[in-house]
Amino acid sequence: MFRLIFMGIFLMSASPALSWPYPTLSGERPVVIAHRGASGYVPEHTLEGYKLAMEMGADFIEPDLVLTKDGILIARHDYYLSGSTDIADHPEFANRRKTLDGRADWYVEDFTLAEIKTLRARQAFPGRSKAFDDRFEIPTFDEILALVADHEAAGGKQIGVYPETKHPEHFKSIGLDFIAPLLQSLKRHGYVDESAPVFIQSFEPGILRDLKNQSTLRRIMLVFPKSEIVPQADSLTPSVSLAQAADFAHGVGPSKALLIDADGKDTGFVQRAHQLGLLVHPWTLRDDQLLPLFENPAQEYEAILGLGVDGFFTDFANRGVLMRGLLGLEKAQP
Repeated sequence: MFRLIFMGIFLMSASPALSWPYPTLSGERPVVIAHRGASGYVPEHTLEGYKLAMEMGADFIEPDLVLTKDGILIARHDYYLSGSTDIADHPEFANRRKTLDGRADWYVEDFTLAEIKTLRARQAFPGRSKAFDDRFEIPTFDEILALVADHEAAGGKQIGVYPETKHPEHFKSIGLDFIAPLLQSLKRHGYVDESAPVFIQSFEPGILRDLKNQSTLRRIMLVFPKSEIVPQADSLTPSVSLAQAADFAHGVGPSKALLIDADGKDTGFVQRAHQLGLLVHPWTLRDDQLLPLFENPAQEYEAILGLGVDGFFTDFANRGVLMRGLLGLEKAQP
């Protein structure tokens, strides 16, 4: 019996052509997006973490991107460095600490790539294993794209990339352009149009509008929880509605808290986005950070995937692949 169950899960995971029982925009199964790599297990945004996520069966890997002093895109979740690296242990950089937006820290725009390469990554989430701290370098975007190419050349399945532009307006204000190096890196690795397995995401609508005028690569507007935006129906930011996002984005990436209310009821967000032709990729499904109404990850996955989302971000790609297989198999049974 167990052998049959796991064979079914394997088939659902390995065969995109099998029908998906929930109402996604295309009718296809949702994609598993490895949020910051395999960040539930190893330090986020490292080549080792992305490699592990690909081996776990993720469909996309997600690098957050920031710019160095010399204009190189590297993978970090924040533009400050102390939260996910060992920079505080580098006395040679002690005098680079400054205060920005009320936070005293070391900021990526004050360091060249050569200097960044002397740092090592650390686990950023309390409660997660630190066994791999101080082992892995900070990768460039080009190194991440090369890793994907190597994986595919070695016989692995096609892996998509899902870069997020972090603080583009801040970098623009200090003379560092985000769009040119982003599109140049993608072009070097063969990602040139809407057919490429790429989504470019941002919380800032300005850069998505600019990208629309310069590229046909797909774009995703990220959305904060409702408590952080104006309390109007379908407002994504104080200035952008869901309908307006459809003009410059191919989809939206809402906080999962926007999809289900405190009583566990469907808010209708997914359906309204689908009516506008927008994909829905919620963030972030984490085994160790569930919505309050759920007791375990399986309950949260069943609720979120059951809404018909088109993909989902997860820190635990293996859990995402497993739950997608289980839920698809369960609904496929007569």
